[in-house]
Amino acid sequence: MENARGAGTSGLIIGKFLPPHLGHQYLVDFARNYVDELTVLVCSIRSEPIPGEVRYAWMKEMFPDVNVVHVTDENPQEPKDHPDFWNIWKASINNALPQGADYLFASEEYGKKLAEVVGMKYVPVDPLRESVPISGTEIRADPIANWEYLPPVVRPHYVKKICVFGPESTGKSTLTKKLAGRFKTAYSTEYGRTYLDSKDGKCEYEDFDLIAKGKMASEDAMARQANRILFCDTDLITTAIWSDILFGKCPEWISKEANARKYDLYLLLSDKDVPFVPDRQRYLPDRRQLSFERCIKELEKRHRKYVVIEGAWDERFEKASGAVEDFLKANRRSVK
Repeated sequence: MENARGAGTSGLIIGKFLPPHLGHQYLVDFARNYVDELTVLVCSIRSEPIPGEVRYAWMKEMFPDVNVVHVTDENPQEPKDHPDFWNIWKASINNALPQGADYLFASEEYGKKLAEVVGMKYVPVDPLRESVPISGTEIRADPIANWEYLPPVVRPHYVKKICVFGPESTGKSTLTKKLAGRFKTAYSTEYGRTYLDSKDGKCEYEDFDLIAKGKMASEDAMARQANRILFCDTDLITTAIWSDILFGKCPEWISKEANARKYDLYLLLSDKDVPFVPDRQRYLPDRRQLSFERCIKELEKRHRKYVVIEGAWDERFEKASGAVEDFLKANRRSVK
């Protein structure tokens, strides 16, 4: 396509993208199909609930072929906030895109006036939300209910993480898989077992750096595939405990990350009622009770929410499922 000057056509979108959703996906895709070159301004102020740098990174990943620019000017957010509202925004846009653009694409009412102010042709895109019936306000109010409108890159920000935690041979891995099946979602494996399997079960102190990095990478990757909930087979607290038990020390960065990474609920599996099943990665069959007590201590020290799961294998699954249902009900009224 060409404009009156004979050059390729250009377009502009501005927004908060708080957060980006499939309505924004449609808006950008529409504009990309309309013009030859597209610029998207991600506009943020410091007081907003999701940092602007995070939203900018999301949009860059979602649209690698678009010129995505982060605008951090502390501008007024509505015309009533400042008598010179439109000129303030015109200056910000001209600073971010000095060459201007032919078209301004928008789904909000401000689009027509802003296009006039900056000297661009206004192109409305789905203002009645008929193509993609969602808004950022609805997403923020209930991201779980509107999960299907969240792009994969955004989902980890809202996913509920539930950690299956406890001593050796208490059914953590099996329970994690069964819960993921029950709630039709993804899960993160116990990466320590994956890594040590490649070494025939032999564990050395230097392994814990790689185990911890692998655990974090697994969780962060699977969070993009999760359906509202991500079940995690152990966490970095487990990694830190085992480093301390086996070698009397733990890499400092692992302890810090164990404190920093948050989970919405822990399912703490009791050492009672189930037998110890030996394998080459299980070391201390006679210390399961002490390990269980250590788990409680570590969770309470960090003020983590947990539910103790006891009973035989099948009973554990039922109790864990009930605990997850109770957690979801407490956090929202309905989950699709």
